[in-house]
Amino acid sequence: MGRVVRPHGLRGDTVVDLVSNRPERTRVGATFVTDDGTLEVSEVRPFGDRWLVHFSGVDDRRSAEALRGRVLRAAPIADAEALWVHDLVGARAVRAGDGSFVGRVVSVVSNPASDLLELESGALVPVRFVVAWRPGELELDLPDGLLGD
Repeated sequence: MGRVVRPHGLRGDTVVDLVSNRPERTRVGATFVTDDGTLEVSEVRPFGDRWLVHFSGVDDRRSAEALRGRVLRAAPIADAEALWVHDLVGARAVRAGDGSFVGRVVSVVSNPASDLLELESGALVPVRFVVAWRPGELELDLPDGLLGD
């Protein structure tokens, strides 16, 4: 989810490297769990490609310094429209239209243009080709020749 990179200034602000596309994670009141307890966001603003975050109760540089390197985790967000990695890995992949089996998903590979589903055959399929999802099964609208057929 993220980590505290370093303190910023004297009043307890921290620079946070956050890996999330969910705006809920960068709002006042958002909470993150660390190995040492829960942190609540009291102030937040963009800071280059990171975030400048002030956590409740962290009011001086020494307290912020104690958070350096701390891994931040957050509870899952319920979203019926979202595809989650833990739902994709292990799922059967079938072709849209005829339902023919093309393989089982063994991993999701991060890629700047589009995350990729790695099938057990080693084939890589951009996630954007997923047109339907049911528990344990993905329906793919594949362009001709993508899987070498």
